[in-house]
Amino acid sequence: MVIGTLLVWHVIGANTSDDGYQLGMARTADHAGYMANYFRYFGVPETPFGTPLYDMFTLLSHVSTASVWMRIPTLICGVVVWLVLSREVIPRFGAAARASKTALWTGGLVMLAFWLPYNNGLRPEPFVALGVLLTWCSVERSIATRRLLPAAAAILIAALTVTCAPSGFICFAPLIAGARPVIQIVVGRARAFGTTTLGAATLLAPLVASGTVVLVFAFGNQTVAGMLEMQRVHTAAGPSQAWFEEYLRYQWLMNMDIDGSLARRFGVFVMVVSLIAVVIAMLRKGGKIPGTATGPARRIVGITVGAMALMMITPTKWTHHFGVFAGLAASVAVLAAVATGAAVLRSRRNRLLFAAAVSFLTAVAFTGTNGYWYVSAWGVPFWDKPILVACLGVSTMFLGLTVLLLLAAVWFHLRAPYVRADKPMARWWSVPPIAVAAGLMVLLAVASMAKGAVAQWPSYSVAKSNLSALAGNTCGLANDVLLETNPNADVLQPVSGDAFAALGAENDGFTPDGVARDLTADKESSASGTSNTVDTEDQQQPTSTTGAGTGGSALPYGLDPATVPVLGSFGSDTPATLTTGWYALPADPGQLVSIAAAGRIRSVNSDGIVTYGQNLELEYGVDGRAQGRVTPIDIGPTPSWRNLRVPMDLIPAGSNMIRLVLSDTDRDPDQWLAVTPPRVPRTQTLNEVVGRENPVLLDWEVGFNFPCQHPFDHRLGVAEVPQYRVLPDRSGAVITNAWQDHFGGGPLGWIDVVASARTIPSYLDGDWDRDWGSIEQYTPYDRSAEPAKITATEIQRSGLWTPGPIKTG
Repeated sequence: MVIGTLLVWHVIGANTSDDGYQLGMARTADHAGYMANYFRYFGVPETPFGTPLYDMFTLLSHVSTASVWMRIPTLICGVVVWLVLSREVIPRFGAAARASKTALWTGGLVMLAFWLPYNNGLRPEPFVALGVLLTWCSVERSIATRRLLPAAAAILIAALTVTCAPSGFICFAPLIAGARPVIQIVVGRARAFGTTTLGAATLLAPLVASGTVVLVFAFGNQTVAGMLEMQRVHTAAGPSQAWFEEYLRYQWLMNMDIDGSLARRFGVFVMVVSLIAVVIAMLRKGGKIPGTATGPARRIVGITVGAMALMMITPTKWTHHFGVFAGLAASVAVLAAVATGAAVLRSRRNRLLFAAAVSFLTAVAFTGTNGYWYVSAWGVPFWDKPILVACLGVSTMFLGLTVLLLLAAVWFHLRAPYVRADKPMARWWSVPPIAVAAGLMVLLAVASMAKGAVAQWPSYSVAKSNLSALAGNTCGLANDVLLETNPNADVLQPVSGDAFAALGAENDGFTPDGVARDLTADKESSASGTSNTVDTEDQQQPTSTTGAGTGGSALPYGLDPATVPVLGSFGSDTPATLTTGWYALPADPGQLVSIAAAGRIRSVNSDGIVTYGQNLELEYGVDGRAQGRVTPIDIGPTPSWRNLRVPMDLIPAGSNMIRLVLSDTDRDPDQWLAVTPPRVPRTQTLNEVVGRENPVLLDWEVGFNFPCQHPFDHRLGVAEVPQYRVLPDRSGAVITNAWQDHFGGGPLGWIDVVASARTIPSYLDGDWDRDWGSIEQYTPYDRSAEPAKITATEIQRSGLWTPGPIKTG
């Protein structure tokens, strides 16, 4: 069941936030000659972290960059974690755990509930989760067999895990937990030598070598000075939080965004409640849970608590680091299942209290959204809000269940003196609360992603992309994003008169100058989470970077003002109305009508929510006779220039003309609208336009979804000038703009100096009201500039030599 779920999730499941980040670093490492932090920190090396993990991703990318291929190591980690848990960890906990199917199911379901939302991408957490579990098992093997080879293996695994990420330091927890019995083994064997000191040194030398051999990998192509400079630059550019700010990780877990999604909350909550239950059971039973092995049980509790403390070392406090606890949480949940089972916990009152605790934490988890990162959330129900059933929050339902369980616990507490102690329990008392809640979360996660795939079909979804990759089509979202490469040629021609006269056919109050000067997009609430975010003083969404060429009063998308007119109501002192002339639809009308518009326009989104604004409608007709009207789709941002869309299937067959009808009746200066003539876009896919060879800046949030595009290369401090930039949706673009900017040492710092950007009109095929992101085309300021010719000379230096610090300010 567990392996099957992992396989299904590998195809349809949500990915993690930084997959594009890791892939971008891996794909450019060969040309650069080292593993650079590609998107920030002035391109410093990541050594010693990410070696050899990211190098493995580089090798995999030589075969294919498709998601299903690149994530195979993560899938293997999940399978191995489950095999170790079921065949090594649970048996080691003793007879009660080995004989309990409830414990086995609890461990598997909790492992899945933790693994699915955190560990289905290229981030290092799956490898750390496996590493800490293998380290502990090796320590236990050493203690059980009184051999030092497993201890050496534990140290080697821990050292390799540390190279994956700073969170790998949690592997010190099992080493510390098992240090005393291992030292006793060393001392006992050392006495067999002539002198204890010589014997101990002889035995400890291989252990030390096991921990230091990884330095060969970590510093294979970088120096100590390079590592120290990397740490300095990371601290200077930020974000970098101190150890005592670890509370931020748990604070963000309670945010109403993806960092605090219900799936992410639940895994952490279950780990904490399981720890508490196990500790209380041990204290009540003299330090031992009946039927379990005392040493391993105590050590796993200490390891988990120690790992939570060691996470303070990590310089960032994002919630995706919680993925390292997947194996440990499942192990503790197994003990909790035994400790709260009917065989150990005989009190009906106490069993009800524990069930109430699990129910309450589940209720708190369900106050979060059912959200996932970027494209993974498309089509998923309740991705931006808590789940409701029949207009009632599921969190409220679980809170009600909690109250009922507490009332039942009070009832059994009061009648306990009047009930025979040897009365057998009914079968329903053996229902395991953790397993039931974890099973519900796993079912919800898989069903949500499956529903998302069905709802999106035939448009893009994670499941469709992965299935297409398995069939040989590996280009992902690039095959579903449509680009309008020549919007000037797509402008519809009026039935009578010229373009300027037709746009203002029936005009009262609209003028060519009726467009506001400042079209900065309004600040929007974001459900994108805090991954890779930096503090900025201005939280407005800068249109100059989220949609180049759409934030000023000039025409957007390269529309030519000499041939394309514009009329707007900004500055009008009286109610304004406009009915354009009729425009002829082409014989092949394509898929949609597009209208470049600005201002605050009334719209209705796919959920039926109305956004207040001034009216703009498309009227269709036959030979000049109006037949009906359609409200265009408006995906924002307001009040910037954007393309309103009317799918052709909303215009009845036989209609051969359209016109626009506008009205501005609100005298609020912020309420206005502007419009250009309608267009019928002739589109090509992004893959066809951008291709596989042109250098592209793929923002880290989108890189995993455009595996066929070529990220710009860099070497010896010189980078290719990208021809295009692909951005995520608006809320995501705010984050990537800040992360990749000049102040953090990102590529936008130098790209903005050498090239100007123009947004290309784009649409998601078959999902016209989706803000998939945007694409910008770069034009060099100096088109005669030639690529730099690099002359390199190799000089051998000490590993402590440095040419000086990078200027970060």
